[in-house]
Amino acid sequence: MSTGPDIYLEDAELLDREAHAGDQFLLRLKAPKCARHARPGSFVHLRCDPGLPLRRPFSIMRAGPRDGWIELLYKVVGTGTRLLATKQPGERLSLLGPIGRPFRTHPERPRPLLIGGGVGLPPMIFLAETLRADRRFRPLVMLGSEIPFPFRPRPSRYLIPNLPPPVIAAMPLLDDWGIPSRLTSRLDMPGCFQGYVTELARQWLQGLDAAVRAEVEVFACGPHPMLAAVAELAREFGLPCQVSLEEFMACAVGGCAGCVVRVQGETGPTMQRVCVDGPVFDAHAVFSGHPEGTKADEG
Repeated sequence: MSTGPDIYLEDAELLDREAHAGDQFLLRLKAPKCARHARPGSFVHLRCDPGLPLRRPFSIMRAGPRDGWIELLYKVVGTGTRLLATKQPGERLSLLGPIGRPFRTHPERPRPLLIGGGVGLPPMIFLAETLRADRRFRPLVMLGSEIPFPFRPRPSRYLIPNLPPPVIAAMPLLDDWGIPSRLTSRLDMPGCFQGYVTELARQWLQGLDAAVRAEVEVFACGPHPMLAAVAELAREFGLPCQVSLEEFMACAVGGCAGCVVRVQGETGPTMQRVCVDGPVFDAHAVFSGHPEGTKADEG
């Protein structure tokens, strides 16, 4: 059943479920229509349990259009995700998606810097996998987390100039794809940068010459304070930057306007809906003058 342009309501079968440290779960769902139309940055609105009337939004981490599956990575934070964590393979979940405007890449910026923090990792993985198929791009991925990563970090096979040699931990999946990555945390994890992901990104950008830096575009998803710091970092180095926002939402199709954010336009600020006008926005428009909060009811 279609609910709009390339948005579908599907009775998705749970194919696989992995539990990871920190109350994190990776789900693979059979949702052929969503998988066929999903793009990096798009999300699904999922009914976590038949007893819960409101759906929850989840970013898509990967999609297999040929086999008709999508993967979602999430952390248990409330009633809905706690109930979702009890679901087992074979059960079915009502899914609406894919929803939202995706990331947009530009060949004139062939060195994408992908920055993901916490539950903001999934869109960066999806974007990295998409860029992998386009030889014009040479992405670098930096992922930060204050809880254990939902994978076992391993030393990267790829050297990255301008970074401290001890910072060598990488996401195995990205390494296998031939995409260099680095991990950051304040948990003193071996091989990880001990600090914020934006601090490591700054070190890398500072070491680039002007011509190489002019080829960089920044993409990010994570908590609002991290995104504000990423926007400021991009502004400092004069780089374009796109961010994927994560907000609570009731309908996810633009009807309730419960997820509006303040966005700076050419003629002044406007209110836009994260679900359908986003979730991907120009970082400089979202965080212009409002570095710590973008909700319409703030300020």
